[in-house]
Amino acid sequence: MLDHLRPASFPRLTPQELRREVRAGVTTFLTMAYIIFVNPAILSHAGMPFEGVIFATCTASALATLIMGIYAGYPFALAPGMGLNAYFTYGIVKGLGYTWQVALGAVFIEGMLFILLTLFGLRRRLVIAIPQSIRSATPVGIGLFITFIGMRDAGFIRGSPDTLVTLGHLSAPTPILSFIGLILIGVLMARRVKGAIFIGIIVVTLTALATGNTSPPKGFLATPHPSSTLLKMDLSGITTMEFWQAVLALLFVDMFDTIGSLTAMGTLGGFMSNGTLKRMDQALMADAIGTVMGAVTGTSTVTTYIESSTGVAEGGRTGITAVVVSLLFLLSLFFTPIVKVVPPAATAPALIVVGILMTSQAKDLPWADITEALPAFLTLFTMPLTYSIANGLAAGFISYPVMKLFTGRWREVHPVLWVLGGIFIIKLYL
Repeated sequence: MLDHLRPASFPRLTPQELRREVRAGVTTFLTMAYIIFVNPAILSHAGMPFEGVIFATCTASALATLIMGIYAGYPFALAPGMGLNAYFTYGIVKGLGYTWQVALGAVFIEGMLFILLTLFGLRRRLVIAIPQSIRSATPVGIGLFITFIGMRDAGFIRGSPDTLVTLGHLSAPTPILSFIGLILIGVLMARRVKGAIFIGIIVVTLTALATGNTSPPKGFLATPHPSSTLLKMDLSGITTMEFWQAVLALLFVDMFDTIGSLTAMGTLGGFMSNGTLKRMDQALMADAIGTVMGAVTGTSTVTTYIESSTGVAEGGRTGITAVVVSLLFLLSLFFTPIVKVVPPAATAPALIVVGILMTSQAKDLPWADITEALPAFLTLFTMPLTYSIANGLAAGFISYPVMKLFTGRWREVHPVLWVLGGIFIIKLYL
């Protein structure tokens, strides 16, 4: 029954191949190391202890990536997902009014559902039920959401009682430093420098230290204490409709993101067979277990990172690449004092750049078919305007079947989508 989850065999490599895998692992880590700085910065806005989130980020990323390398046998790395951490903070905690402990409970339930769906081979089937237009619109909406947060943290925009938002005070230190970081990251990426976002964060942090715009670290080596976030999840919200709305939003976004990333990297690395990633279920299980570990240690949803493609492009073809990334995440735990001095001016450009990368999928939307384009547009535009991924999905899941019904194309709607649309209508209007 569970043959589809049989672990991968560990490869035997020549010294030259081993060096290639190690080099690929270092490349992947440098490309995605920005999450060590950015994730605590975002989740701290939900009231989570900064040091505890550093511990959870590094530990959950290391364990999930290790499982991906040893169990699934792929050179892919995992970490708390961008967009999902923003939804955790601004959608579940600030939007729904839950504590961060209850939000961790939602992440835990989501992870357990992932495991069950993967055990029974249902996860891919559930994704297929969602229209491609909404699947493509979701990362675009999340990208706009993240960019909006980054622009605010950078001081480029600020609240206004007349126009909701307006231009920020651009002569202040934070906008100036953020602009330097944004341009630097953009130039480095244009020149194909590996780890461009990571380098940008470091340069802006050093500049802020030199100009007195952030406090120097109190030491260089120390490990964060895990007690502030470890096993702090709270399942008391499980009886409320809003809690399950959050779980569903996390579930669908993670599925779209993970399967999209796995397919893209599988194509790049030559891991595909008949259009499907070999050992897809093992990779999905690594992702699901990573999410549960994230909730247990104290962070938002852990997912497979598209930045792993840099390691694949560097020649990473086995799980050893992932093992190297895992070890580097564990090593990062010892540099907590340095992480704590990184100012918002350094992390804000990273958010904006990640948002830019995610919105690039807008080109794949079926703009010529209004029955597809309208639900997709509502999905992507509602997310940043309401500070909620769930509201964006609700807009798409409700409008899609309605558009198809009244244009005589109701047969194009998967039965699952009728159910999901009904659930969101009940939540929004009753």
